[in-house]
Amino acid sequence: MEEIERRVLWLATAVVHHANRVRPNPSGLKVGGHQASSASMVSIMTALWFHHLGPDDRVSVKPHASPVLHAINYLLGELDERYLTTLREFGGLQSYPSRTKDPDPVDYSTGSVGIGATAPIWGAVARRYTEGAPAGRQYSLVGDAELDEGAVWEAVLDPGVAELGEIVWIVDLNRQSLDRVVPYLAAHRLKGMFAAAGWQVLTLKYGRLLTELFGRPGGDELRARIDAMSNPEYQRLLRCDAAELRDRLPGGSEPAAALVATLDDATLLAALRNLGGHDLGSLGDAFEEIDDTRPTVIFAYTVKGHGLPSEGHPQNHSSLLTAEQIDALAARLGLDPADPWARFEDGSEAARLCAETAARLRREPVAPQAPPALPADIGRTPKGTATTQAALGRLLLDLTREAPEAAARVVTVSPDVSSSTNLGGWVNKVGVWSTSERRDWFADDAETILHWREGPSGQHIELGIAETNLVSLLGELGATWSRWNKPLLPIGVLYDPFVGRALEPWSFGIYAGGQSILIGTPSGVTLAPEGGAHQSIVTPSIGIEQPGCVAYEPAFVLDTEWTLLASMARLGRPDGGSAYLRLSTRAVDQRLAAVPDDPAARERRRRQVVAGAYPLRRAERPAVTVAAMGALVPEALAAADRLDQVGVGADVVCVTSPGLLFEALRSRQGLGDGSSWVLDQAFPASRATPLVTVLDGHPHTLAFLAGVNNVPCVTLGVTKFGQSGSIEDVHRHHGIDTDSIVRAALDVAP
Repeated sequence: MEEIERRVLWLATAVVHHANRVRPNPSGLKVGGHQASSASMVSIMTALWFHHLGPDDRVSVKPHASPVLHAINYLLGELDERYLTTLREFGGLQSYPSRTKDPDPVDYSTGSVGIGATAPIWGAVARRYTEGAPAGRQYSLVGDAELDEGAVWEAVLDPGVAELGEIVWIVDLNRQSLDRVVPYLAAHRLKGMFAAAGWQVLTLKYGRLLTELFGRPGGDELRARIDAMSNPEYQRLLRCDAAELRDRLPGGSEPAAALVATLDDATLLAALRNLGGHDLGSLGDAFEEIDDTRPTVIFAYTVKGHGLPSEGHPQNHSSLLTAEQIDALAARLGLDPADPWARFEDGSEAARLCAETAARLRREPVAPQAPPALPADIGRTPKGTATTQAALGRLLLDLTREAPEAAARVVTVSPDVSSSTNLGGWVNKVGVWSTSERRDWFADDAETILHWREGPSGQHIELGIAETNLVSLLGELGATWSRWNKPLLPIGVLYDPFVGRALEPWSFGIYAGGQSILIGTPSGVTLAPEGGAHQSIVTPSIGIEQPGCVAYEPAFVLDTEWTLLASMARLGRPDGGSAYLRLSTRAVDQRLAAVPDDPAARERRRRQVVAGAYPLRRAERPAVTVAAMGALVPEALAAADRLDQVGVGADVVCVTSPGLLFEALRSRQGLGDGSSWVLDQAFPASRATPLVTVLDGHPHTLAFLAGVNNVPCVTLGVTKFGQSGSIEDVHRHHGIDTDSIVRAALDVAP
């Protein structure tokens, strides 16, 4: 184990060294890497992989320790040698562990601080949801500075997490961040916070050498001295030679000084560095103490840069060893720097342990299972007045009748807003998921409308009011198709103003291969009485710009059903992707949709809706085109009526997905490989006129439409924080009411 530990340290260090000092770099820009941050994790990861991990376990590796992961995978035969020279090279090893981009096995993508650390929590929930029981441990290897992230505590404090005994966090407590030695002794506070959340807390502060010294005369005083010193003082001692250390370490304690005087230089220097996170035996003991009935956190004290010339230096975070230092390290480890990627000799004990570990951890390949078929159209034509938000709940209930196999794969997630986002009927139908059956004490209360039946068969997961948790779980539920060959159809629902808060972890989930649907509702300033804090402005443009995601903002119930069904059909497959739907609580007359009666014409409309836009009204002689989206389509139609009365013919185009239209335009321009047919049908060149765009969001979202036919354009939308009031007052305030559309059309029309 110690021989493997030394080789892992060397490989991780050499991978970064080659990328920065050996590989040609014509630009001269620093490639980067984290030799010191990797070094502090070497012992922990060696002990974990080569003795304790099982094939069903999953590990999230702290971002800056990616070279250690690649070194271990190389020794286990999971990474070809040619990749060791490609760190941060195009097509090579990624800067941080990536499930979808690295060539070797990576359980969780990390790199977004706090999000990768918490991913195994939500991975555990997703696995329990699909398997019905825990299957293997879920480890997070976390840097201590990463615990500053709020996402960590949102996850740790969720009440349901305390039931997940398969969760194990190992905190690399090296007491340094990127810029400095962390000045405060915060470990006791952190331990108390985890304990208060119901976690088992294990502390691995000192290794066996130091522990043995503490048992000698003067040992109690030496331990008290080390325990009491500040982080910066301890780090400074790591930079001392033996003579200076003999003077500084006792801190005026005569018994401690007497003990130190009995130690030779090598033992003294080794003892100061003999922290629990670098002692393989102590690490093994700690792993054996894990209580699988509740989450566990192990605080493993380490030295940043352990075993390297930069160890303990306050600015070693991104520092690189020189060529001379690399040669000296190789000599100390008994390696040849001219042959940096040498494997263990065949027949050696280290080679045998690597082979045994590789066999023990080998996993059967996952063959993706096709998700169940979904209908493209339920076949209903809504009448009367309804909202797009209400259409969500109705469609989910329809699926239980029309496509029960697909409905059984649907799992909805909400941060305590299921009733206010029209999921009540769905929740009543399918129940709420929990790890065990719980009694519904209000089941016999006649005035209770929302029935909260909790058990392992439920299909709705309710979290606390923490959007980061919601979308992090959504990402893991959306990855079950590739992790365990069990595709789900995950749908997360939250208030649209908080999509911005949830965006970063949701985006990272998409990056890591999670496919899901995020629904923001209610949305926009159309939510007039709620005021500015609850009126979203920028979310439509987020939908355009988010990679791996198709965004829709439907105007009518049928548009909502079609786009949601199309979005669900893209989930859980290698060529699939995620979707974001922006829905509204504004009641709209569904007859305005003018859905064709003819089956072929209806299907043509459906295809246009799913592709991004459709012509809603055609004037006999158009002088202007109004392109409207979502809740403002009624205003656009009313404006067209008034324009017709003054002799200005107006086409009205209903935009359902600006992002898809933008992709179509880029394809037409030769900048993409998609199709542009929807532009020809929604904005044909033969009907090209000056354009007015309007939406309940920032106007630049639709501004690019002027480039479809290169026409003059006026863009209407929301550019200021909202106000409370009636819809009419608020729309007038922002210049998105019918009068504003009419004025803009008259200004731009010839």
